[in-house]
Amino acid sequence: MTTETDTQDVYPPVTVERGSLSASGDAHVAPLKLGERLKEIRTAGGLTLEEASKLTGLARSTLSKIENEQISPTFQAMQKLAAGLNIGIPQLFTPPKQRKATGRRDITRVGEGKARPTATYEHELLATQLTNKKMFPFKSRVHARSFDEYDEWIRHDGEEFLLVLEGSIVFYSEFYEAITLEEGDSVYYDAAMGHMLTSASEEDALILWVTAS
Repeated sequence: MTTETDTQDVYPPVTVERGSLSASGDAHVAPLKLGERLKEIRTAGGLTLEEASKLTGLARSTLSKIENEQISPTFQAMQKLAAGLNIGIPQLFTPPKQRKATGRRDITRVGEGKARPTATYEHELLATQLTNKKMFPFKSRVHARSFDEYDEWIRHDGEEFLLVLEGSIVFYSEFYEAITLEEGDSVYYDAAMGHMLTSASEEDALILWVTAS
């Protein structure tokens, strides 16, 4: 349970300095703002202020003030942040490593994806020139019209995003009631949960799938 007493013994904002070298070789320091770092960690975890408040036991208003550099947290508050966000205290003071751009790019022209037909779908794999992708995009024509056309649930590792491009589908999933999705509708789901699709429109539906490993 969070209360406004979390702000007791919280001090004016401070910045932590980290050393670096200028182009001339002279040493100088650049400030690392704890509030900005905290917000970066929270948003990277997909957490709202309210969710972070419940996890850390710090009031939502306290978290907001810390992130906006209005106050600095006590060591006890930092312990709560680290425990609630499942990080080490040093991570609050360590800027994230900047990933260098690889310059990778892959263009797939209309109709030039790799075909992978199955009994229930006609897949068109996209961005096939790239290897070791973190996402796997493909389009599919959904031929199946009945739940009974599947021998078992489809399930695999990762998470998946589905967008209906043409027609409509019925989206079946292991833990939810079947739902009809129309053109422009989308769904994001855990791909380890059993799932399958059938076309609900007169013509076979066309969907875009993006699977994240």
